Amino acid sequence: MFTLLRPACALALFASVAVVSAQSTFPGFTSGNIVVTRSVYTGDPTTVSIGQLLPPVCPTTAACGTATATDNGAYASVNSNNNVFNNNKVDGSFGITSPIFIDQLTPTGTVVNTLAVPPNMLTTSFSSKSELAINVSLDGTALTLVGYVAPPNSIDVSNSNTPGVYDPTNPVGSSYFRGVLQIGANGALQVTPTNAYSGNNGRASILANGLYYLAGNDNNGSGTPTNIVTSTGVEMATPGQSGTTVPTMVGTFSVTQYNDPTTGKPYAADKAGKDNNFRGLTIFNNTLYVTKGSGSNGMNTVYQVGTAGTLPTLATAANAPIVVLPGFPTTLAKTAGATSIYPFGIWFANATTLYVGDEGDGVAADAATAPNAGLQKWSLVNGTWQLDYVLQKGLNLGTPYTVPNLPTSLNPATDGLRNITGKVNGDGTVTIWAVTSTISANGDQGADPNKLLMITDTLANTTASAAANEQFTVVKSAAAGEVLRGVSLAPTATSTMSNSPLVLSVASSSVPTLAPGSLAAANGQNFTSGFPGPIFGISLNEFDGITASIVDAAGNTSTAPLFYVSPNEVDFQIPSKVATGVAKVTIAGNGSTQTSTNVQIAAVAPALFTLNNSGLATSYAVRVSSTGTQTVEPVFTQNSAGLISPSPINMGSSTDTVYLILYGTGFDTAGTSNVTATVNGVNAPVLYAGPGGGSPGLDQVNIQLPSSLAGKGNVNLQMTAAGVAANPVQITIQ
Repeated sequence: MFTLLRPACALALFASVAVVSAQSTFPGFTSGNIVVTRSVYTGDPTTVSIGQLLPPVCPTTAACGTATATDNGAYASVNSNNNVFNNNKVDGSFGITSPIFIDQLTPTGTVVNTLAVPPNMLTTSFSSKSELAINVSLDGTALTLVGYVAPPNSIDVSNSNTPGVYDPTNPVGSSYFRGVLQIGANGALQVTPTNAYSGNNGRASILANGLYYLAGNDNNGSGTPTNIVTSTGVEMATPGQSGTTVPTMVGTFSVTQYNDPTTGKPYAADKAGKDNNFRGLTIFNNTLYVTKGSGSNGMNTVYQVGTAGTLPTLATAANAPIVVLPGFPTTLAKTAGATSIYPFGIWFANATTLYVGDEGDGVAADAATAPNAGLQKWSLVNGTWQLDYVLQKGLNLGTPYTVPNLPTSLNPATDGLRNITGKVNGDGTVTIWAVTSTISANGDQGADPNKLLMITDTLANTTASAAANEQFTVVKSAAAGEVLRGVSLAPTATSTMSNSPLVLSVASSSVPTLAPGSLAAANGQNFTSGFPGPIFGISLNEFDGITASIVDAAGNTSTAPLFYVSPNEVDFQIPSKVATGVAKVTIAGNGSTQTSTNVQIAAVAPALFTLNNSGLATSYAVRVSSTGTQTVEPVFTQNSAGLISPSPINMGSSTDTVYLILYGTGFDTAGTSNVTATVNGVNAPVLYAGPGGGSPGLDQVNIQLPSSLAGKGNVNLQMTAAGVAANPVQITIQ
């Protein structure tokens, strides 16, 4: 078999997954404070290269197009005309993942502290404006939000598939879990993967009665596969569930439930599943509510999910009704205009008073005069909700504001409000905090620096004239390269929650299982106080006081050899004799024990290493001439700035044969005869699949590239082992 210089190969692979960021132990949250989710763009010019194909990993079963990046990965600057988010103009799926920060503020905006979510646990898509709503659990002990189990600076993740719900018509061929992050009042973290929202994003979640309730959207493809249609809208997930869990959808809404007033007959059906494009989410009086305010399908309005006073359960989820709250609009989103409502966040002050954040229609010409953008106040009168007034004073709708270091040509203006929260005061007023929406000339307005505002409203007011003097004030402003997303009150109860690591394949975070003998990573926080780093030579059972152990499905306990230790990541090898089934992984040391209780062990769990955020395969090619001369063909180049770009593989003459050698983990026991590969949809003979040698747990697969691939350019490579698909990767062929 063809081999690289193995120690160098292994070191490069392991170093590529190491996370070397850390923070001091977060002291927890204090009741009475507010909490804001924030993201910071961390990409640089090397994140995207001008001319690279977008989306970067597109399957042959989708309409891929020929769009290429117009701008590199640098954020907009006063010193350059480059703007990474201009790429949204050529790639409607464009986005870059970025780290998540949770800021604890006093009610008036003084920063108390910040919890940096380890980016190897969860990230967000920087320009996806509907993400990172944050909510307090019903028992007051925790906060929850939704993001992606994906590395930072990855491309188009917000429109990727999920590993368990794959849509072949989605032009974004990569797969990443959506993840629910639970943050204890004490700062402990746990990420639960979900396969819901394939092709789009989860927007919000709430922990109630031991379950997560989620809102979001899916489907980025041209079809309506059943697995896609049934994994959108309102979802439920069980904390700590495994990555193999099938999504549980809560009810389903269709415009056909309501009559067209012009005909008296039910509205015609929309694209299947798209009526359930929800974003705002709250629970009040044990009743679940969601909103919809974007997209051309469905109705932009406020909904009740399930029966009043009873939250759906896993047993009742499928049949839960979803209906528009009486009095709220039942007009079609496709007919929406400047005077329509675009609901986002919602907050109940009491059973008869509901506040709705309206983000506006996103049209610059409409912003200054939009009648419903801002904070709407609704009252329940004789069983019907009626709009009392809309608070707009101080929003300065449609008026551009300056942001230091942002080009003036991109100055944003407030268009309305997104996520909101509030509290009832003892003097008959309520205080509400809201995150603004924006309009601008930016390639993606979701990347605009926005604001956190607050306002105090008198509960008894029901007319605009009575509330005429109420005005928004700025609590926090995002800097250039920052966005604010969600806002919540801090937890009100103490928590005994412990950190729980997210255990994944070292090669790919999108692989839902681990195989005996494969390489794994425990991702979390506070594993160790220092940076011991990689372990060279023989793997150790203990390093810097850190150990990893596994209790398998048969009840047997094994020590897992370590090969990397850091504050946020411990990498180890799954012992070869671990039984298949549900296992428990424990990382011990640094005065604590952190356990993941639902790790799925499978006989085969193929995962391939990649070199960059575009899914470029960690591999090399060998071209063999008819005379036996071998020429090594690199699959990538790296410039002085560190940018890794595909290097087209030269297929040579018609008498040459080209072999591709790839590296991964979790498939060595499958055997060569049980491994298959396709490149650009074409079968590629597998010549060898097994141990890579040199480094324990590192596997290798050698395939022959069909000559018909010559000139195909950027292509997808899909490998399966014993019928199990690995993460798709890409190469470029000259």
